[in-house]
Amino acid sequence: MLDTSSRLLALLALMQSRPAWSGSELAERLNVTGRTIRNDVDRLRELGYPVDAVRGPAGHYRLGVGAKLPPLLLDDDEAVAVAIGLRAGRGVAGIEDSAARALAKLQQVLPHRLRRQVTAVHQAMTEGPENTGGNVADPVVDPTALATIAAAVRDSELLRFDYAAPDRTDDGPRRNDASAPFGEWPVLVEPYRLVSWERHWYLVARGPETGTWHTYRVDWISLRMATGRRFTAVALPGGDYADFVLRDVATAGWRVHARITVFAPAEDVLARINPAVGVVEAVDGSTSVLVTGADSLELIAVYTGMLGLDFHVTEPPELVEHLRVLGGRYARAVD
Repeated sequence: MLDTSSRLLALLALMQSRPAWSGSELAERLNVTGRTIRNDVDRLRELGYPVDAVRGPAGHYRLGVGAKLPPLLLDDDEAVAVAIGLRAGRGVAGIEDSAARALAKLQQVLPHRLRRQVTAVHQAMTEGPENTGGNVADPVVDPTALATIAAAVRDSELLRFDYAAPDRTDDGPRRNDASAPFGEWPVLVEPYRLVSWERHWYLVARGPETGTWHTYRVDWISLRMATGRRFTAVALPGGDYADFVLRDVATAGWRVHARITVFAPAEDVLARINPAVGVVEAVDGSTSVLVTGADSLELIAVYTGMLGLDFHVTEPPELVEHLRVLGGRYARAVD
């Protein structure tokens, strides 16, 4: 039988592994009596662990909400996975420092054999550039902003923020109101879902007065004071938040937008693109339009060239000029 200290650690590890345990289950797992379990629970409470107990036929124990985070007990695989994940954390402002502090604490208590495993994994790895998608830096998002928005989604609370999108390089609309995706203006919305896509965070929200659905980039959001006002949630038409973000961003969520005529059926274009590239509209049996965008002209040129199909571009003029320069550069490369 385990001594008291070892048994308390084993009991704590069990209670952290799933939400609820009956006293009989804990007693069987630790090979002790129910009375011993009750005494050990009391000891954990004295040590500051918030253990809740529910009486009755369905009675159980569970770790409750305390004033501070209790130490976590991880098995070998969990400890290695957490250490690797902390080293790989990217893309949210402040997470690098927080991850480094958490990793330092974890490495101090990792057994030597586990520390060797974690070190071996990273010595065998080579990390690529943080942004492998193009020549524009990944956006940085404040984790506090993500948490605040997520809480508003959870609580169905109206969200107020200032929205400042950068100027577009094309000639698209620039109306300074909440019905247009570009400009700078105060916004009041019903928040419904956060979507992470292509190293960007997006908020899907609905205008409380207009009922219009929009996508907002979180890195362009500056939160204002909480409204404290609740709303009655409604269903997103179609129900697919990720698909809505893809389509909305393709037409309105980038610095540069383009409608590219492709001389091929829509199904052929769809078979050749990643859904992140854009939306394809059929024109006739042999022609389609690719609605796409990016944060730079170079990225749109790359996406279009990778189609492997003939196409024609008339706007924006900056893209037309960039493709003309690029075409000349490629032609000179084979002269």
